Amino acid sequence: MLSAFVPALRTPDLRRKILCTLGLLALYRLGAALPSPGVNYAKVRACAELASGGSSAGIYQLIDLFSGGAMLQLSVFAIGIMPYITASIITQLLAVVIPRFEELRKEGQAGQAKITQYTRYLAMALAVLQGTTLVALAARKQLFRGCAERILSDDSIFGMVVIVLVMTAGAALVMWFGELISERGVGNGMSLLIFAGIAARIPSQGKAILDSHGALTFAAICAAVLLTVIGVVYFEQGQRRIPVQYAKRVVGRKLYGGSSTYLPLKVNQAGVIPVIFASSLLYLPNLLAQLTQRSSGDPAAWQEFIAKYLVDPANPVYVAVYFGCIVFFTYFYVAITFNPEERADEMKKFGGFIPGYRPGRPTIDYLNYVLSRITLPGSLYLGAVAVLPTLLLAAGGSGPARNLAFGGTSVLIVVSVGLDTMKQVESQLLNTNYAGFLR
Repeated sequence: MLSAFVPALRTPDLRRKILCTLGLLALYRLGAALPSPGVNYAKVRACAELASGGSSAGIYQLIDLFSGGAMLQLSVFAIGIMPYITASIITQLLAVVIPRFEELRKEGQAGQAKITQYTRYLAMALAVLQGTTLVALAARKQLFRGCAERILSDDSIFGMVVIVLVMTAGAALVMWFGELISERGVGNGMSLLIFAGIAARIPSQGKAILDSHGALTFAAICAAVLLTVIGVVYFEQGQRRIPVQYAKRVVGRKLYGGSSTYLPLKVNQAGVIPVIFASSLLYLPNLLAQLTQRSSGDPAAWQEFIAKYLVDPANPVYVAVYFGCIVFFTYFYVAITFNPEERADEMKKFGGFIPGYRPGRPTIDYLNYVLSRITLPGSLYLGAVAVLPTLLLAAGGSGPARNLAFGGTSVLIVVSVGLDTMKQVESQLLNTNYAGFLR
């Protein structure tokens, strides 16, 4: 796949798209390093260093990782792309329960444009909510546990409103960057922004492992990450190809059909969405506990339970709940995104059928059977990739929150986005070569 880069850079159109993508990613990383107005950047960095070695930052580690470390620094792009991703997931779920969204989805490009507009509005509402939560925690000195520094220079209502507005505007700009990359660049813009955020953390966290645990531990972790990459590539490329035969039909004086093709069903049909679902679900209880915690006095029993079992990613209870949530959300997301009845109706409409199964209910039952069988190893694979590397890092004493960029979730996202982007580059390069040949 890497061999496609040199021909792509020699093609003017593809080179323009690649440079546009790299330029927007550079602007995104620049905004992630700019502190918001009214934030004492030096004290934020000191508190972040103090909290990074413990589990207090664990509740934010995945979201902070997606933003490339911008969230815990309260930068202009602190909120990042997560509100838009969450809004997109919500609109997909609403398409199942609200008939209006289902009708828009079937209207084609015009309906999809309306759904995209609704997603943007919802993303801005979520950005305001997330920005308000971050600023409120920072004002109450609860963003970094164990750090009593005053990280907001102006903690008045007006000052906090200004910071929330700046962060919301940054979230809107990041959303625009993602759409520009998808439209005028190469690859999926939202996925590439997350990719850039994770990749930006790898050098610093790798250096932290090397300095604190030596070259031997660092080499062992790199070997474990390499094995994880190989496993991710193997499972991401795996698919079940269901043969589809199209019957011959006469239209006018021409004979159509009679061809054979296949319906590909990936082993990991849900992608990385179940991991994001599960992480967000485990993030909410601790956020609620922090928002309801009193400034003085002992915490309540339920707050102690959450702090003990649902904060540290190396805790056995956390691992079990996290793994179970990933398996559940994998089945849930596959069920709402892949509809066997629609696939069977499409094949029947164009004269297609699966050999050995009649069109209609037998085809639907067969697709459900195959989908349920390949979803099980896919869900177990997602859970193992998300949990096992984090446990290895914790067993090595390197701190799961600190070195999350070497964790399974990060490797899964980086490899998946890299494979998808390279496939798009090869596809566009192939189209360019065919066009040149035809001319």
